[in-house]
Amino acid sequence: MLRLSILLLSFPYLSFSQGKIVHPNAHAHNDYKHVRPLKDALLNGFISVEADVHLQNKLLLVAHNRPGPTTETLEKLYLAPLDSLLKTSGGRIYPGYDKAFYLMIDCKTEASSTYEAIRNAVTKYPRLRCSEENCPVIIFLSGNRPLTQIVNGSYSGIGVDGRPADLGKGYSSDRMPVISDHYVNWSRWDGKFKPLAEDLQRIKDLAQRTHDEGKKLRLWAIPDNELTWEALLNAGVDFINTDHLEALSLFLTRKGL
Repeated sequence: MLRLSILLLSFPYLSFSQGKIVHPNAHAHNDYKHVRPLKDALLNGFISVEADVHLQNKLLLVAHNRPGPTTETLEKLYLAPLDSLLKTSGGRIYPGYDKAFYLMIDCKTEASSTYEAIRNAVTKYPRLRCSEENCPVIIFLSGNRPLTQIVNGSYSGIGVDGRPADLGKGYSSDRMPVISDHYVNWSRWDGKFKPLAEDLQRIKDLAQRTHDEGKKLRLWAIPDNELTWEALLNAGVDFINTDHLEALSLFLTRKGL
């Protein structure tokens, strides 16, 4: 938790009010579906956002299904605004917050070509590129994953979203910063009543194995409510995957997280 003390009046895309709290456990599922993509997540203190991307006519278009004529590009919605924030706020997305911000790009089109297009797009924004000394924004690819290219190729500053089966294979946390999986693969608890210890034991074990490799854990398609958020945090899940930005922000604020 961090209270921001800087008001970014000079930045036209976003300004933070004093007292804003950063929530290191908050992940905005399908962030681009909100009224103000990226901005709403940042104003609620989220540390991770998700954008689905289609490579079409050499453009990286942000949409869940087939892009339309008004679909915006990855650069306009995410890369350029994040780069501007880094320029304006001393090389960090949140002024004074020295940990990384996560941009998860879910590749909806063919893995290799989409990865190459994303890598080329990121090269236009050197501030977004990770180095051994500095990584203000961790970009990692999910969906149609170019796994072999990223874990075996030369490091491009872009990682890949891992799966539990990838644990124990020696993939470094810079190449594979996050492990993600479908919630129902690890628990049948429906989030309606207080869970029993055995309901979440497999998730706790997965979280421990993930953390042993220096990676973060995210589960998707969770029961998206406060009871589940608290249970998953207690089980060691790092990123709470939600569609309810304000509600999760208020919950984490009450918890002091």
